[in-house]
Amino acid sequence: MDFEHNKSGLLVPVSFAAKSTSRGRPEMREVATTRDGRDITRGYVDPMLIQPPTDSVLRIRGNGDYQVYSEVLRDDQVASSFGQRRLALVGKEWAVDPGGESKADKAAAEHLEEMLQALGWDRVTDKMMYGVYYGFAVAEVMWARDGKHITIDDIKVRDRRRFGFDGEARLRMKTQGNPQGELLPDRKFWSFQTGADHDDEPYGIGLGHWLYWPVFFKRAGMRYWMTFLERFGQPTSKGTYPKNATPNERQKLLDALEAINTDSGIAVPDGMEIGLLEAARSGTADYSKLYEYMDRAIAKMTLGQTASSEGSPGRLGNDDLQGDVRTDLIKADGDLICESFNRSVVRWLTGWNYPNAKPPRVYRKVEPEEDAAKAAERDRTICDMGFRPTLKHIQDNYGGDWIEKAVEEPVPHSAADRNDNDAASFAEPDTRQPQTLSQQLDNQLQRQADGWINQIRALVNSAESLDEVRDGLTALLPDMNLAQYANLMAEALRVAELAGRDDLMNEVARAR
Repeated sequence: MDFEHNKSGLLVPVSFAAKSTSRGRPEMREVATTRDGRDITRGYVDPMLIQPPTDSVLRIRGNGDYQVYSEVLRDDQVASSFGQRRLALVGKEWAVDPGGESKADKAAAEHLEEMLQALGWDRVTDKMMYGVYYGFAVAEVMWARDGKHITIDDIKVRDRRRFGFDGEARLRMKTQGNPQGELLPDRKFWSFQTGADHDDEPYGIGLGHWLYWPVFFKRAGMRYWMTFLERFGQPTSKGTYPKNATPNERQKLLDALEAINTDSGIAVPDGMEIGLLEAARSGTADYSKLYEYMDRAIAKMTLGQTASSEGSPGRLGNDDLQGDVRTDLIKADGDLICESFNRSVVRWLTGWNYPNAKPPRVYRKVEPEEDAAKAAERDRTICDMGFRPTLKHIQDNYGGDWIEKAVEEPVPHSAADRNDNDAASFAEPDTRQPQTLSQQLDNQLQRQADGWINQIRALVNSAESLDEVRDGLTALLPDMNLAQYANLMAEALRVAELAGRDDLMNEVARAR
């Protein structure tokens, strides 16, 4: 250990961090690691063994067993809302894009797309979506060969209760012989975690953590509601017996009272009376409100709003949200699953089969498609500005088979007629043809117009909406000065006038 003198002149030890800071060198090692057993949130646990999750509900209410969240999933509102969220994602189309433009990049993407089509990517996505509910998901990739390539024969989503993570966040499988978990082979299992607010929780925090208490209070309220209905749902029978009634006669009266609930007719001894007492309490004692409130809380937590689960506009939604899960939630779920797949299985496959290719990208098309009428109106506006869409643009946006209409190209000016000099070139017109002045004027004005068109083209290509095009044109107008355009016209007219006078003088001279 190194020492240094403090202000009092005494030698004191210098910590490693202080030395690194004083020397201006960055600290490269991981300091707050969970691999050394010093994580105070878990107490001392061998970092090479399975670490316990820090989910408070899971530890206290479920003793660390995810079965407690499986029970929550049995609730009708939880099952319905989460099923709606799963189907909202699976219902979106998926696609595979190449990682680059090379031939190998495109071949890797096509190969991956064929494999995902064969194994059923929607089925895998639907099961992996339960990782959003529990906090993490685990799937085993069944590799195979088709000759020269390693392929995916199947992807089997496993029960997360069979797995755990050690201090190095490595996945381990619990077995009868080793309940602390067996270390699994590399490039075999695909997993992801979600919901935790730090990286020290490898298990994540799922929707089950947040849905447990609404379901708990809902079920408790339901039990009390059933008791209430049993007590106050029907009148209470009342029997009256004489003072001198024997115990046997009293028992007969009780039997008769019990028979009221099941028999259509009863008989009682002479001198005894039976009546019905109406419940003094009325209403539902707010049990129904509690039930509805918890259902709304479950829907809000799962779907992001309540309208889609209740069939009428909710407080957090509107008519556009009816029957839909919030788009940002669907996109987040799709990105979570696809990105974890891309960063693991896709990279492994590409490295094995196409080592020179960039890994392709699997994703879900979550963004809503643009309205065709609005797109056509936008394209027409751009066409009116002087632009023509490509055949690929038409096919990509409107579908179908199209043939590009032939356009008659203007006849180009000859080299003898083209003059790229400035406006002063009008001072030397070509007297062979009167049209030369007009051609020169077109050339000079075209140079000025091309500059404007190039600015407009750059604006349209970078804009994402018609509003941006409108605002951009408004900003460009002050820079589109017509002074140069007017000067060219004036110079051309002046030269044309002089040329006309010259022609007239020549005609007069010939006439003499």
